[in-house]
Amino acid sequence: MDLMLNGKRALVTGGSKGIGRAIARQLALEGVDVVIAARNQAELDAAAAELAQETGRKIVGLAVDTQDDASVKAVVAGTIAALGGLDILVNAAAKPGGQATPPKLAEITDALFFDDVNVKVMGYLRMAREAAPVMAAGGWGRIINISGLAARLTGSTIGSIRNVAVAALTKNLADELGPKGINVT
Repeated sequence: MDLMLNGKRALVTGGSKGIGRAIARQLALEGVDVVIAARNQAELDAAAAELAQETGRKIVGLAVDTQDDASVKAVVAGTIAALGGLDILVNAAAKPGGQATPPKLAEITDALFFDDVNVKVMGYLRMAREAAPVMAAGGWGRIINISGLAARLTGSTIGSIRNVAVAALTKNLADELGPKGINVT
């Protein structure tokens, strides 16, 4: 499928494995050069090498902690330095889900809640806040926020809250950034 993305430059958080890696792969197969970002540099290096070999595109692994403003600024600057710009941001970084029984109400501590929301919701906001001006300057951009079915299902209180928050963030960013040529989904 030709999505007319050949020559574009993307940054994918959570890009060393799972959904993020799969998205990075598909973007590269569409002709996009990609920075994959996550916390573990060794995993990033291995994933970048494998994806580059498979797709023939430039794939760079850069470490990021989306909970930290300085780290977010550094990964966006690093992406621009490595790829010559930034056209597409895919926010896929999150705490791993589905690996343990979600905590019930009495087990949800403030620390557990805020840690989870800080990575996914605030992390997405931090990444968009840093990337949007670069895209707006070029008059074109795409920000893709990966949410989850927990926004519409019960069973994980924290998962539901964070995914509803991502949906609200996405709609607000779409309304604000659309007139600047940036589509947010």
